[in-house]
Amino acid sequence: MPRRKHHNVYVIELSRDVLLEGKFKKCNPNYMTGKPCVYVGMTGLDPDVRFDKHKAGIQSNRYVKQYGLRLLPDLYEGFNPMTYDEASKMEVEVGIDFHSSEFSAWRAW
Repeated sequence: MPRRKHHNVYVIELSRDVLLEGKFKKCNPNYMTGKPCVYVGMTGLDPDVRFDKHKAGIQSNRYVKQYGLRLLPDLYEGFNPMTYDEASKMEVEVGIDFHSSEFSAWRAW
């Protein structure tokens, strides 16, 4: 039986204030000033619901809870929905792409 495609990769813009966090800054040594700071994750939920859960502190990433500004659907909508395996791989690829582009990114993986 084929796997159901109901997982999503999502990207959240973070406030640049996240760069004041030592651990976040250390993980992004090539960050280019002025580029966005983002969080990349994957979920079996709708990305809007997942973002709301992050902000409410439900199974949230602390950077998203404290610094999350908004979803960036233009950066992920074309990929979704996917199977779990596809989403797991895509989450890593998107995170690596952001690091290669000198963005500041935090990954859920």
